[in-house]
Amino acid sequence: MSSFSLPEIQPVTTILRDKIQHKIDRKTKPLGALGHLEKISLQIAEIQNTLTPKLIDPILLLFAADHGITDEGVSAYPKEVTWQMVQNFLAGGACCNVFAKYNEIQIKVVDAGVDHEWQTNHASLYQTKIRRGTDNFKLKPAMSVKEAETCLQRGMEFLRREEFAKTNVLLFGEMGIGNTSSASMLLSCITGIPLSELVGSGTGLNQEGRNHKVKILSEAQRRGGIPHSGIDIIAEYGGFEIGMMAGAILEAARQKKTILIDGFIATAGFAIAHQLQPNIKDYCIFAHKSEEKGHRLVLEHYQIKPLLDLNMRLGEGTGALAAYPLLEMSVRFLNEMASFEEAGVSDKD
Repeated sequence: MSSFSLPEIQPVTTILRDKIQHKIDRKTKPLGALGHLEKISLQIAEIQNTLTPKLIDPILLLFAADHGITDEGVSAYPKEVTWQMVQNFLAGGACCNVFAKYNEIQIKVVDAGVDHEWQTNHASLYQTKIRRGTDNFKLKPAMSVKEAETCLQRGMEFLRREEFAKTNVLLFGEMGIGNTSSASMLLSCITGIPLSELVGSGTGLNQEGRNHKVKILSEAQRRGGIPHSGIDIIAEYGGFEIGMMAGAILEAARQKKTILIDGFIATAGFAIAHQLQPNIKDYCIFAHKSEEKGHRLVLEHYQIKPLLDLNMRLGEGTGALAAYPLLEMSVRFLNEMASFEEAGVSDKD
């Protein structure tokens, strides 16, 4: 029995739901004409418990770590790419930097377990490393239960920093060579979807490489089984960045922030947090359906309709950044679009 203490997550209140919906319905448009954007505006207004929601100081959190399972040849890239891409994020040269600059969104990179020692004091790099990568979960658990608890705890503590106090919308992304393997294991345990249906090409494996990946992960699942608790699942199959992300998602929901989830791996972070505290789903918006093979099935499992389907599978929060303008437009139409009464436009009979 774990002694780890989870935060209490309140479900989103429905006190203002009817008033918010009435405000949406009275805008100068046919009922429901803005489709999913209307649902987003309702959700954000409910999260903030106001008829005039605002998105304040958006931040993209990128959680990074390495994975011992890469020793089994499950990725098309070597694990050194993890720290090299983190350097690229800090230098401003990655796709996420371009998209974030367009959206005027800050990026914070969280080193949860990168196999590298940094020679920098970059203000956007947060060194909260558990250790330099998980163990190879084909051979043994990725981490100890204590380390899994520490992942969650550090993720929660990270969001309690004063610098995040004013921010009311967070985007969640990741970086970690091998983390589609970890995410597939976690999601299979939680959803019951077979690995053969979840495992995709990750960083770009060909069919032979994908078949090898399925074989390795299936062997790992025979070794480690299917744990029932979220903490035990993290401990068995990693990774540090996914566990820390799950902790941050839990804390973001506790603080009643709007949470924008990126793709397949970020959805694994959500799934862990949801397994521990199901009410977090009220606070989450899902950016896109990743091209990664199993993401559609996972979204369907949770009865989630993502905002975009652009065949993206880059990670690093790029799907969340691509979807963010839809959140802005949803809030702006609710606050700025005229009602029938204000515009002097005749309503339907």
